[in-house]
Amino acid sequence: MEQNNKPQEVKIEISPEIAVGKYSNLAIISHSPSEFVLDFASNLPGANKVVVNNRVIMTPEHAKRLLLALTDNIKKYENQFGTINLSSPANTFPSGGFNNGPRS
Repeated sequence: MEQNNKPQEVKIEISPEIAVGKYSNLAIISHSPSEFVLDFASNLPGANKVVVNNRVIMTPEHAKRLLLALTDNIKKYENQFGTINLSSPANTFPSGGFNNGPRS
């Protein structure tokens, strides 16, 4: 029996509501032994609270795949457009920002 090793093409659909997207300048990441939780929020000047507008929950394996994909895409972006400079360290964001550790 012959196996077909060609990658199967997957059609990706996106509704108009999702395609518009949501702006986020803050990501709060937490994890448990079995999942990573990524909360995306907008921290706007003058606002007295941060509102999470999207939450993505994924397995640790998929979180690592996301990390690798982001690393690859950032390298490609910087090769094309130049280095991305960070204006402040990630740990200066409210609630720890980009690395909030384990969930309670």
